[in-house]
Amino acid sequence: MNKDLKSIFGSVTGLDEKSVQFLTSALAKNNLPGFDYLEFKQSLANLASMNIDEETSFKSAFATATTVGLTKENLLTSAAHYKKVLDQEKRQFDSALEKQMQQKVASKKSEVEKLKAQVEQYREKIRDLEAKIAKAEGTIANADDHIQASLEKIQTTHDNFAFTFQSILNQIEKDIDSINTYL
Repeated sequence: MNKDLKSIFGSVTGLDEKSVQFLTSALAKNNLPGFDYLEFKQSLANLASMNIDEETSFKSAFATATTVGLTKENLLTSAAHYKKVLDQEKRQFDSALEKQMQQKVASKKSEVEKLKAQVEQYREKIRDLEAKIAKAEGTIANADDHIQASLEKIQTTHDNFAFTFQSILNQIEKDIDSINTYL
């Protein structure tokens, strides 16, 4: 099913492939038993591939789903379940991202501050300590580049995830609106 979820949620242009894989995998792992929102969404995708308009697709997919016991209430409840799954994944992602920021950025900033203090101490010492000062200053210069590179990478990861998360969430919310409108 995960491959199918990638095709129905990950078709928006510009989504981060890793984020799509991550989020759709979470949806698949938390798939409720029986015919629910995910299976309904797959039915909609199949109907859309036949160039059937949205309202007809929703009504047709729902009519078929009712034969296996799906109700509008079950459909909306299961869609809400998958929104909660996505929210949980986002919280976990945000926590992991914060940990990465702490490990890769804050620790480097702390290291830079310590080295700056050492540089000031070295400048007060005799000439034979100037070699140590130059080494510490070189480390500081490199640390700034590493910090900037880490910040950019983390921000890109965050932006890619946020865009993908919002896209999938928007699709679910649009489907919920369509369910409420058409069914």
